Amino acid sequence: PLVLLDVAALSCRCTEELASSVLSVSSHILFYLDGTSNGSDSKKLRVEDRMEAPPSRVLHIRKLPNETSETEVIALGLPFGKVTNILTLKGKNQAFLELGTEEAAITMVNYYSTVTPHVRNVPVFIQYSNHKELKTDAVSAVQGGGTPTSGSDLALTAASSPVLRIIIDNMFYPVTLDVLQQIFSKFGTVMKIITFTKNNQFQALLQFNDPSTAQQAKIALDGQNIYNSCCTLRIDYSKLVNLNVKYNNDKSRDYTRPELPAGDGQPAMDPNMAAAFQGKDSNSLLGKIPGALSPLNAAAAAAAAAGRVALSGHSGSSGVLLASNLNEEMVTPQSLFTLFGVYGDTQRVKILYNKKDSALIQMADASQAQLAMSHLNGQKMYGKVIRVALSKHTSVQLPRDGLDDQGLTKDFTNSPLHRFKKPGSKNFQNIFPPSTTLHLSNIPTDVTEEDLRLLFSNAGGTVNAFKFFQDHKMALLQMSTVEEAIQGLIDLHNYNMGDNHHLRVSFSKSSI
Repeated sequence: PLVLLDVAALSCRCTEELASSVLSVSSHILFYLDGTSNGSDSKKLRVEDRMEAPPSRVLHIRKLPNETSETEVIALGLPFGKVTNILTLKGKNQAFLELGTEEAAITMVNYYSTVTPHVRNVPVFIQYSNHKELKTDAVSAVQGGGTPTSGSDLALTAASSPVLRIIIDNMFYPVTLDVLQQIFSKFGTVMKIITFTKNNQFQALLQFNDPSTAQQAKIALDGQNIYNSCCTLRIDYSKLVNLNVKYNNDKSRDYTRPELPAGDGQPAMDPNMAAAFQGKDSNSLLGKIPGALSPLNAAAAAAAAAGRVALSGHSGSSGVLLASNLNEEMVTPQSLFTLFGVYGDTQRVKILYNKKDSALIQMADASQAQLAMSHLNGQKMYGKVIRVALSKHTSVQLPRDGLDDQGLTKDFTNSPLHRFKKPGSKNFQNIFPPSTTLHLSNIPTDVTEEDLRLLFSNAGGTVNAFKFFQDHKMALLQMSTVEEAIQGLIDLHNYNMGDNHHLRVSFSKSSI
């Protein structure tokens, strides 16, 4: 299925008069209208073998699955430019799509000539139409015997608020305010954005300049993935009709008021992220972060959308992090391995010999490093707020043979505890920010709620709530603070519960 990342505004225009008698639509099919309006014998189809049609902004789409909606057809064209009209032939599994410009149509045809488009997992075929313009109003009248209205027009009348509420599911890669601005601004002017965390989920309120633009964005983007197989957009209308933004920083932005302050000591942009916005393409975070998607244009967006852009293993990008302000009395390579291992496969850890409150942590790739940084920077570990930034180092060096560095460097490359080595692992879908609620799994059948409460209480902290899943092999356990939950995860992930049952601990987005 297509993932819509870099998309343009949808504008359905269905108010023109019907072409007089003939609408020729593709290199293979001529579609005739007899000009009558009594609904009988109003259209005929003739298949012809013809020379390939010259470029046109009207495209003919064939072999659509039964019951394909207009929205699904429109979605094929959105990554390439504005969609200005649509006509679907329900009984013939065909549709005609009119784009705003011929250039957009050429880009779309060229792209889909190399990557087969799919609707509902069925391959479909796209060609230029011989017709230069699509006029559909009277077709609706002929077919429906009533007021000419397209399905898309009906869909675009429901929105009443210009404000959308956005929830990101399966947030395996970081999503920021600027990423959202890039995606949604292709539909129209984004006025304001406020981001926040609620129920351990990244959410945002985003205000367009008018309700119809918000409706268009929701139709195209709801349920789509920002990155391949993750970061799913869940979009609803907000009850608010206007957002009150007080500060311009990395959590909120009013694009109509650039003079707003950054807020109480909060940077205008997190320093670690600021570098990603340098250069001409200043609003394209996705093109700047190592290991993320390359800068987007229509074809690249569609390629990324079709799942053909790899997110990991980019050459020349570092997967090494620098963690600082650590509690040097408490921190160990093992504890850093366990905590950072929630967000990627930690390969090596080195606590610096001359600065034991700092450590270098090498992740499997740059994407995992970025993810760990975004979730762990600013969290409390062993009573101290830790700082996590990308390091200039490209790898963590092991001590030379025979050199004792007091156990400050550990190689975890072959550890059996890596969560993400197995492709398609469910762990990829269960990565969440540190939270008070922990998800426990691999629990032996004879272990009770009291056993687990006692275990986590002894790790330090208070267990506020507990809930077993139905099979008792998994449970949710809620600590009183996020710091206590972090401590519990560090101490008890892989804890031997007896009979070689090793407890698995991760952060949960749920609350009890």
